[in-house]
Amino acid sequence: MSEANNELTELHQGDTVTGAVVKVEEKQVLVDIGYKTEGILPISELSTLHVELTSDVVKEGDELTLKVKKVDDDEVILSKRAVDADNAWEELENKYQSNETFETTVKEIVKGGLVVDVGIRGFIPASLVETYYVEDFSDYQGKTLQVKIEDLNKEQNRIILSHRAVVEEEAEAKRNDVLQALEEGQVLEGTVQRLANFGVFVDIGGVDGLVHISQLAHEHVENASDVVSEGDKIKVEVLAVDRDNGRISLSHKNTIPGPWEGIEERIAKGDVLEGTVKRLVNFGAFVEIQPGVEGLVHISQIATRHIGTPQEVLEIGQKVNVKVLDVNETEERISLSIKELEQEQEASEYREYEKDEDQSGFQLGDFIGDKLNKYK
Repeated sequence: MSEANNELTELHQGDTVTGAVVKVEEKQVLVDIGYKTEGILPISELSTLHVELTSDVVKEGDELTLKVKKVDDDEVILSKRAVDADNAWEELENKYQSNETFETTVKEIVKGGLVVDVGIRGFIPASLVETYYVEDFSDYQGKTLQVKIEDLNKEQNRIILSHRAVVEEEAEAKRNDVLQALEEGQVLEGTVQRLANFGVFVDIGGVDGLVHISQLAHEHVENASDVVSEGDKIKVEVLAVDRDNGRISLSHKNTIPGPWEGIEERIAKGDVLEGTVKRLVNFGAFVEIQPGVEGLVHISQIATRHIGTPQEVLEIGQKVNVKVLDVNETEERISLSIKELEQEQEASEYREYEKDEDQSGFQLGDFIGDKLNKYK
């Protein structure tokens, strides 16, 4: 024992030693550090994190680098935690200065966030875990996360990390890649993210573009919710890309068949249709005969009599029957007539009148003939 004590006097608090684990007990580990008296590594000095069992951290035969915490007459108290912390702080300082992204594993779920192992105890506040609110962090236990150091203070033994910063950085890089690749006229599939009074925002692969309400459909749209809902998958065409300001203009309307497409297959010359007067101009009236399809009733085709203005006969919103005079899909033009229907109606009534007159004439002649025969 005297010889051992002589050797122990060569050790001092703060010295770094290397040794092999010779015994793993419940609350401590015995380490051969080259002296006749084995060093004691308490469970509390095994790690900067909470340790349930010493066997979770070390096993017999492991080579460890340790720091001398205390030297008594007959024992040496060692710390693995202190060595790990010293090494970790130096490495973490470098990572912090270079804004490096690195991996860490979640060791504990605590109130307000996550505890991780970065050589020392690191903390990720709840607000820095994701870009969205997380109600339950239980799925994060044991999960490996990419993080950046948000704040570092060795004196206060505090290290704050952020997974959210990594997610945001990746999203920004992806956004820039998408912006650079976009070209006017491209047709893409996107997901409706948010509805606003003036249109909808659509995710087209990591970047949101705006579909103005006027570009949602060919017909007039009062509310965006009448056409799409959040989460809907829709096709959009790129109208414009402002890379400097990160703005993208999109159109859904341009990706769906227009109201004039195939119009000549649905409407033919001579058809009689019901429509609604939409606009009145000096030279006539525009009547909607199908959603988004308006035809012109020229002022000369409004009435059988001469009129000075369309307003003398028609009013906006009025339902009218019209006859198709001509259809031109290429020029998106349809000529209509109200007058021809009126003329046809008048002709029909006149023919009916003549028919009645003829029948009445024959009956009167027969009656007169019968009377004359009596006199004979």
